[in-house]
Amino acid sequence: RDRLGGPFYFGAPIGCRTRYPVNKSFHMSPPDRRTFLKNSAVVAAGLSAFPAAASSIKALSDKVRVGIIGTGMRGRSLLDILLRRDDVEITALCDIDEDALAQANEMLSEEGKADPGLYSESEDAWREMLEKTEMDAVIIATPWTLHAPMAKLAMENSLYVGVEVPVALTVEDCMELVAVSERTGMPCMMLENVCYRRDVMAIMNMARKNMFGELVHMECGYQHDLREVKFNDGKQPYGGGVEFGEQGYSEARWRTNHALHRNGDFYPTHGIGPVSMMLDINRGNRFLSVSSFATKSRGLREYIVAQASEDHPHASLEWKLGDVVTSMLQTSKGETVMIQHDTSLPRPYSLGFRVQGTKGLWMAVNKSLHIEGVTEAHRWADAQPFLDEHDHPLWKRYAEDSKGAGHGGMDFFVIHAFVESVKAGTQTPIDVYDSVTWSAIVELSEQSIQQGGSPIPFPDFTGGQWVNRKNTFALDDTY
Repeated sequence: RDRLGGPFYFGAPIGCRTRYPVNKSFHMSPPDRRTFLKNSAVVAAGLSAFPAAASSIKALSDKVRVGIIGTGMRGRSLLDILLRRDDVEITALCDIDEDALAQANEMLSEEGKADPGLYSESEDAWREMLEKTEMDAVIIATPWTLHAPMAKLAMENSLYVGVEVPVALTVEDCMELVAVSERTGMPCMMLENVCYRRDVMAIMNMARKNMFGELVHMECGYQHDLREVKFNDGKQPYGGGVEFGEQGYSEARWRTNHALHRNGDFYPTHGIGPVSMMLDINRGNRFLSVSSFATKSRGLREYIVAQASEDHPHASLEWKLGDVVTSMLQTSKGETVMIQHDTSLPRPYSLGFRVQGTKGLWMAVNKSLHIEGVTEAHRWADAQPFLDEHDHPLWKRYAEDSKGAGHGGMDFFVIHAFVESVKAGTQTPIDVYDSVTWSAIVELSEQSIQQGGSPIPFPDFTGGQWVNRKNTFALDDTY
């Protein structure tokens, strides 16, 4: 078992090491309830107001200088979007994977762009990049455990931060991100692209028009069969089967360890982000508590046995992650939110959205809705005509520009919002409070599962500011 104390990817025999470290806290018990409540009280009482546009931020008249840390599949996908823009200059690239870094640099060469600074000499190369490169903003697309430390140092160096999801894996890191952002006045935007998904934005538009009445209950999650992604070396899993390509190999080098060492919802943001925006979380409303439950863990072992054999060394591993993790959140205004994490069993992809109010509801799984007095009583109606009619102004304006961007175009919108914020010298639409609130569910769900589903108090990362803050997310076609 000692070999499990260090990092490894699951496409090769146990002991094949990657240079991305696993957070040592994965092997420790989370803080006890008394410590957590004490820390929560500190956050609630001690955080100062975050300025909408801090004095250290200024609007830019020229191009935005952007650096990217992490040039794997995700980093290069975001780089592709940035390269389409005339108002962005890529000044630095960083990755310890020299092949990935070379591919990213080649993308710039193909577009006739100036050579950026390249950083790859050591695991601390990103620190050198942040401290020495002339930049306005940085995009972080690295394994999860590196997001928080990189984001904190970037803000310390007066950079706008755009970081992939989740922004942090522990409540402590969430607290520190808020503290650094408030102290430096630098925005930290988690690049939660599903907030800009076309159908989700149309439903948000309808909700703001009161078409569903007063919102009462929401559902969401990350329901995605990732077994092939978690077990491969970029060619074939266990020497046989379907080829999964570079994306699976890239994630297998670090993502699978989380399923081995943790039991909770450690990928909640795709669902909870859009839901939070509809419920005005941190803007007149907030989460009060979370209760989480996990099923037994069977799916990953069965997949290993089916792809390899009972004798494969991975078949004897004890996976901590339950196959389905369900969390219930309570808000200060009396709504409930159910969020599920389901990545170890066979199933079609779905984020499981349900938006329900006093006049009706929308469910993404069956692509249907029901609105009392508008659609036929007691029957589902096709949602698409309503989605078309209430298409969000952002999509009406930028649909053509978003073509070819990742995830059905929504990657364009999240990068557009980030870049435009940097140019204007304003707060980002998804701010540091949103970023940490959505990410904190990772550790809070672990806490609750360990305590048999007991409700865990949700920290108020805004320090009471949520009472008076207004929801300005995507109110028009700006960003």
